[in-house]
Amino acid sequence: MKLSKFLLTSSFLFAFGAICNTAMAKDTVDADDFVEEASASGVAEIESGRLALQKSTSADIKAFAQKVITDHTAANKELATIAKKKNLKISTEAELVNKAKAMVLKQRDGESFDEAYAKNQVKAHEASIELFKKASVSSDLELAGFATATLPKLEHHLHEAKALVQTHEKK
Repeated sequence: MKLSKFLLTSSFLFAFGAICNTAMAKDTVDADDFVEEASASGVAEIESGRLALQKSTSADIKAFAQKVITDHTAANKELATIAKKKNLKISTEAELVNKAKAMVLKQRDGESFDEAYAKNQVKAHEASIELFKKASVSSDLELAGFATATLPKLEHHLHEAKALVQTHEKK
């Protein structure tokens, strides 16, 4: 009787542990995936920021774009240093989805561009924050530290992008 209780309890604990591991796995991101996605996202932010510096007529959009370029360039350099030590591949170009968004932005001018850029930045930073939050609980302590340290800037960018939407959205 004791053996069957032991086996039943052990089976339950094993199954419970497997379920918890599966649930936790969805809340984290693999180091390879994080480095590739984060670097591609950074490249996309830099490219769209440069486009904003060229096409925008608004000082607040241009100031935000310059801040995004500066911050994402620094973050990508730091991530590249970490990736090199770990022999992980960084992305040197934006993902296909971000390239498509950039093509749409290129077709816009003036106020239409400013509104589209601001909305794009909200969505892009929401996605980046989600990715970095998952990486912040990674078992790779160096990448988790990088993600944790970068999150406040991403959250600040999101806050500023939302304010830009309020300013530039046509009602």
